[in-house]
Parts: sequence; structure tokens; C-alpha cells
Amino acid sequence: MSGDSAPFNLTHHFLIAMPGLDDEMFAKSVVFLCEHSERGALGLIINKPADMPLTALFDKIDLTLQRADLLEKPVFQGGPVQTERGFVLHEPVITGNSEAAETLYASTMTIPGGLEMTTSRDVLEALSMGSGPKRVLVTLGYAAWGKGQLESELGENSWLTTPADHAIIFDTPVDQRYERALGLLGLQSWMISQQVGHA
Repeated sequence: MSGDSAPFNLTHHFLIAMPGLDDEMFAKSVVFLCEHSERGALGLIINKPADMPLTALFDKIDLTLQRADLLEKPVFQGGPVQTERGFVLHEPVITGNSEAAETLYASTMTIPGGLEMTTSRDVLEALSMGSGPKRVLVTLGYAAWGKGQLESELGENSWLTTPADHAIIFDTPVDQRYERALGLLGLQSWMISQQVGHA
């Protein structure tokens, strides 16, 4: 039986938390949606650093991070599900054979829009050897919505949505990502605040 509205796909979009969303994990969050279908949605919060640098995560799994560009980067709280598991959001690694459609790592989700999300240890091993994807964001845990759950939250005005911008994920300072994501919609947080601001 079909629903009363046409299905829509928010894969490779940002979910931007509205001010009324006061859940501790999701308040003022920007979520990158890796997958969205009639079965549900899966995403990674990109603006909530955990209290752990990438170097500490690598130490925990007996690897040494050899990428100077990543030494100061934080691990992020990707969401409340499987918080002991690592998720690596990254640009595709271009191998010598650009015709090969397969991914380089054992467990990778290819996200329409030009990113990949890998959960297997081999991507971390590549980074530990000084190689691997050029731009990466590493989270512990992910966010998930069951069938119809995200659509319901959108109907309650919990989230704004906009196509994702890779520069916000990888290049924007963490404390500016929420405002920059809102900026994609021509908004600033004071415009959507539930409290009266100063004129």
C-alpha cells in the first residue's frame, strides 16, 4: 500500500537541527546522511567532537598515525548507535585503474554524491602508514532512523535539510559548521531561534 506522499531521498544531504531539538546528542547538530530509503536513514554527526584526538584512537587499536595533516584532528561523536565502533567518512581513493568501480577497502558504502563511508580497519591501517584517503572524518557511532521515523521528525520541524557541502565536512572549523550549514539555506541561527533576540 503506497503512502499519501511521494518518497524523497535525502542521501548526501545535511540534517540541521532546529533550535527546538533539545536532545543532548542532537542539539545544534549537523548530520551528514549517508543513506536514506523507505527502510530508514543512517547518518554521521559532523560537528560534535568527542574528547579524543585521532592519535589516541589509533593508539587504542595499536596503530600509529603517520599523517601529519590528521594529528590534531578530533574523533567525532557520530551518533548514539554503536558508539564503540569507528566510521570513516572520506573521499574516494583513486587507484591507478580509474575504471574500477569497486572500493579499495573491505567494508565501504559508496554514497551517491562523491563520498564513501568505511567501517573496516584497513582504512585506518592505510592512514597509519601515511596513505589512505586525502580527506577524512572519523566518528565513533552513528545516527539511525527506522522506517518513517526521519520523515516524522521532519514533519515536526525538528530538522532543516540541504544538499551536503564537502567543504563544511572536511575544511570548516568544527565550531563554525552549524552556522555554515545554515548558510547554505541563506539562514543564520538567530533567524530561527525560538527566543527573541536583539534587534
